[in-house]
Amino acid sequence: MAKEKKERRNLWNFVEALEGDKVVWMIVFLLILISIVAISSSTSMLAVQQGTSRMEIISDQLKISLVGLLVIIVCYNIKKIAIFRAFSQLGFAVSIGLLAILASHKAIGPLEPLYINQAWRIIRIGGLQVHVFEVVKVAMVMYLAWAVTALKNDKFLIANLLSRKYPFFGKQVVKEFMYIYIPILLTCVGIMVGSMSSTIFIGAIMLITVLLGGIRIKRFLQLILVCVGVLVACIGINSVSEKKPFPHVESALNRLEGGKMENAFQTMRDNPVGSEAFRNALDGIKQPVSAKIAIKEGGLKGKGPGKSTQRYVVPIMFEDYMFSFIVEEYGLIGGILVIILYISLLARGSLIVRNCDNLFAKTAVAGLVILITGQAMMHIMINCDLGPLTGQTLPMISHGKSSFLMFCLAFGIILSISRMAKKKIERETAKAAPLINRETTDEMENSLNDLDMLESGMTGEQDFGEDGEAETYD
Repeated sequence: MAKEKKERRNLWNFVEALEGDKVVWMIVFLLILISIVAISSSTSMLAVQQGTSRMEIISDQLKISLVGLLVIIVCYNIKKIAIFRAFSQLGFAVSIGLLAILASHKAIGPLEPLYINQAWRIIRIGGLQVHVFEVVKVAMVMYLAWAVTALKNDKFLIANLLSRKYPFFGKQVVKEFMYIYIPILLTCVGIMVGSMSSTIFIGAIMLITVLLGGIRIKRFLQLILVCVGVLVACIGINSVSEKKPFPHVESALNRLEGGKMENAFQTMRDNPVGSEAFRNALDGIKQPVSAKIAIKEGGLKGKGPGKSTQRYVVPIMFEDYMFSFIVEEYGLIGGILVIILYISLLARGSLIVRNCDNLFAKTAVAGLVILITGQAMMHIMINCDLGPLTGQTLPMISHGKSSFLMFCLAFGIILSISRMAKKKIERETAKAAPLINRETTDEMENSLNDLDMLESGMTGEQDFGEDGEAETYD
C-alpha cells in the first residue's frame, strides 16, 4: 500500500507539485516545443551557411532548451522576493556597462564587441556570443521595478546619504531624475548606436514599466518629452557629424517614410535582370515580400511540416520571420495557436499582478509580461506587413541563444512571483474566520427543526414522542 501510494505521488502528482501559475507553465512548455519543431524545419539555409547539418542545429536547440528550463527552475525555486529585488539594483549597471563596450568598439578583457550584419550588437565572452540588447531588455525592466518601488518607499541609499550634506539630493524630483530618467535616457542612447528600432521598442517598454509602477502622469509626460528631445538631438548630431555616431538612424527614418517597396520595384523595372542595381533592389525587398508569400501560401491548414519553400529564399526565416514560417507550414490554425499562447500569457500576467500586494513584484511581472507579449505582437505585425521592419524575434520560438535564455529568465521570475502570490493567498484564506461557525450552524439547524415541527402540527401530521406514542400538533 505504501509502495503504491509512493508510486502515485511520483507519477501522477508531478503536475500538482508545480506551484505557481499552471497556465504559465503550460505556455512555457508549449512555446519550447513549438520552438524545437519550428527550428528543426526552418534552418536549412543556416545549416548551409554554417557548413553543418540540421541534426546538429536540432541538437543545439535541445541543449539550449534544457539550459533554459534549468534557468526557469532555478528562478522558480527562489522563495524570497528580496533576492530578486537585490539583484535588480544591478540591472542598470550591467546594461550600461555592456552598451559602453559596444560603443567603444574595443575589447575589454574577455569581452569583445563584434560587428555582425553591419551593426554592433554582439559581445563575445570566451566562446559565447551574447546579444546585448536581449540582456538589456530584461535587466532594465527589473531595475525600473526596483527603482519605482524604492522611490515610493524613499529607500535610495546614495541619494539619502548625499542629502544629509546637500539637501538638493533629497528632493523627490532629483531622485526621479537620478534613478529613473537618466538611466532610461542613457540606455536608449547606448542602444541607438546599434539599432534605432530596438531603441524605440525597448524605450517604450521601459516607459510602460514605470507607468505601471505608479509614477505620476505629470512626471510620465515630462519623461516622454525629455526622451523625444534627446532622440531629436541624437538625430541632429548624427546628421551634422561626419563619423555618424548613430549609423542606423537614416535607415530607420527611411523605413518610417515608406515608399521603399515601390522604389525597389521601380529600380528593378528600370535595370536589366542580373545587373548590380537589380540585385541590390531585390535584396532590399526579398525578405518582407517572401514573408507575405509564405503567409499567403500557408492558407488555412498550411503546407505541412518540412514543406516550406520560402525558407530557402529568406536567409533569416528562423529569426525575424518565424511567424511567417509557422503559418506557411501549419497554416492559419498554427498562427492562431501561437497568438493565443501570448494573449493567454497577458491574461494570466494580469491575474498574477492583481494577486500581488508588493509593488516591486507587481511592476516586475507587469513589465516582463508586457515585454514578452509586446515583442511577440510586434514580430507578428511586421511579418504580416503591418509595420516597418524592426528585427524583433518571436519570444521563446525564434532561433537565438541569448534571446531564448533571457526570456527563460523572465518566465522564471514570473513563475516564482506567481508562486509566492498563490501561497500568500492560501495563507490568508486559511487565517480568515469561516463565514458560518459551528455554533451558528447548530442554532440554524435547531430553528429549522422547530419550524418543521410547527408545520407538521399545523397540517395535522403525526410525530412520535419519546415513549413511542403518536403525538398530534393541533
